[in-house]
Amino acid sequence: MIEAKRLFDVPHYQLKTYPNENMFVTKTNGKWIGVSTKDFLDEAMAISRGLMAMGVQAGDMIGLVSGTRYEWNVMDIAIQQTGAIVVPFYPNISESDYTYIFNDAGIKLCVVADQELHEKITRIRPSISTLEHIFTMEDDVPGGKHWSEIKKDADSIPVSDVQARMDKVKNEELATIIYTSGTTGNPKGVMLSHNNILSNVAACIEPIPADRNSKVLSFLPVCHIYERMLHYLYMYIGCSIHFAESMETIGDNIREVNPDVFTAVPRLIEKVFDKIMAKGEALTGIKRKLFFWAVALAEEYDVVGKSFFYKVKLKIARKLIFTKWQEALGGNVRAIASGSAALQPRLARIFLAAGIPILEGYGLSETSPVCSVNSFQKGIRIGTVGALIDGVEVKIAKDGEILVKGPNVMLGYYNLPEKTAEVIIDGWFHTGDIGEFQEGKFLKITDRKKEIFKTSGGKYIVPQAMENKFKESRFIEQIMVIGEGQKFPSAMIVPNYAFVKEWAKRKKIDVGNGSNEALIASQKVKDRIQKEVDFFNKGYGNWEQLKCVELLADELSIEGGELTPTLKLKRKKIMEIHAASVAKIYPAK
Repeated sequence: MIEAKRLFDVPHYQLKTYPNENMFVTKTNGKWIGVSTKDFLDEAMAISRGLMAMGVQAGDMIGLVSGTRYEWNVMDIAIQQTGAIVVPFYPNISESDYTYIFNDAGIKLCVVADQELHEKITRIRPSISTLEHIFTMEDDVPGGKHWSEIKKDADSIPVSDVQARMDKVKNEELATIIYTSGTTGNPKGVMLSHNNILSNVAACIEPIPADRNSKVLSFLPVCHIYERMLHYLYMYIGCSIHFAESMETIGDNIREVNPDVFTAVPRLIEKVFDKIMAKGEALTGIKRKLFFWAVALAEEYDVVGKSFFYKVKLKIARKLIFTKWQEALGGNVRAIASGSAALQPRLARIFLAAGIPILEGYGLSETSPVCSVNSFQKGIRIGTVGALIDGVEVKIAKDGEILVKGPNVMLGYYNLPEKTAEVIIDGWFHTGDIGEFQEGKFLKITDRKKEIFKTSGGKYIVPQAMENKFKESRFIEQIMVIGEGQKFPSAMIVPNYAFVKEWAKRKKIDVGNGSNEALIASQKVKDRIQKEVDFFNKGYGNWEQLKCVELLADELSIEGGELTPTLKLKRKKIMEIHAASVAKIYPAK
């Protein structure tokens, strides 16, 4: 077990054990500028004193509306030190979701990142009776109060008063409420205690290949429990946490920082792979042949059972080709920690072969979050989410549902005792995911219980597993399998437009003005994508095969309301938004 008993103890432990001059590092005016552990804690204490001077009481709900950045971490620790509760928000949710969550939690004070978010919260403020103060992390926001103003009357509160508040906080008490993005209905507030999250930190220290000398790059939303838990872990073991500037600059930031570890969601890994493959397509002659030989070799990789001859060829491929992939990711990456959604086994296979291990794990907000993870210590099995972490129990129900028990399981849903009772039964959390154990040890997720559907012929379809398989095609960027209650399954597909355009140019196919709409109107493009669908259909029973596909002109997005902030498909919403496409596949009788 770790020494920290409350989450705010973690940076204090770092100061005592591994004081770091570059605890947090931000790129400012083209330079990476670090903040020391001591300076971080001094600022957090000043904010705690300021919050108490403003009247913040233990148990008050304080909102943080921001992407991942240094100020978020300061506010997180500062709020907790007062005994108040941290309620983080994704910066890209709808105003209706903000309004619901602010009112459900009873947010008293919030700190937002920038002008856009300040304007958004200001617009809904009249409908939130509890909200007394709004502060901004960025300077010069019209009508906004900078977060430094929180410290205005800090001197009126002695440090001993903050310490007295800290001393009263118990390990088992509520630390944060995280509202799940939810693919249906209103968000639910997941109540997590200090112990919930710290138990996960303790159990994940061994699987994450990092130490006090490591640099990590952070760009996933820290309001999501996965990245947030890892921040506490990184702090506890003394890593330097570097903040990426944006998703657009992530490639440059990786090469500048040369991180040992970074976290990713499968969607990002898919995009990284697409860029690598695009560079391979641009090669000519022997270089091109070597590139695609290496990729084909990597597609055959497995962590067990490969012959000596295969290993010799892989060694050559790593030296000639894959070292360049490693350099593109900074050259130091020991592992990429992947979570939030299912990773294509093919990508895990290729990156592992390339000497860039992707450690895929599994968990939910309700489990703080990690339940299992592939690791160097307990083993890696491609296509699984690894072995259970220490302290967590999992059993498979009769219907295949994964049930979890352990110190990481949430306290419950805020203001929703009935919903809590539905999912926590006799201490076991019902995840809603379907799975099985392989080799008696490695957990494999097969689908979401609620996403499995029946055709009118009574046959079950497992959409997520199919979608992951079809996305192995370089022509397919996104796909959603549909057909509940219909005679046959079909799909809506977003082509990989960058690749399709390059392919059409290479094949001298006329696609009009080159727009997405023109591309999917081309019969030759339709036929080529259908050829991909036919190829993958061969791996399924007749009742599972996709009989029709409709191509979509625009990528499914968070902004369009089609994806959750963690990039999961909002299936019901997608069906509504793309009703015209669905109607082409299944015309009304």
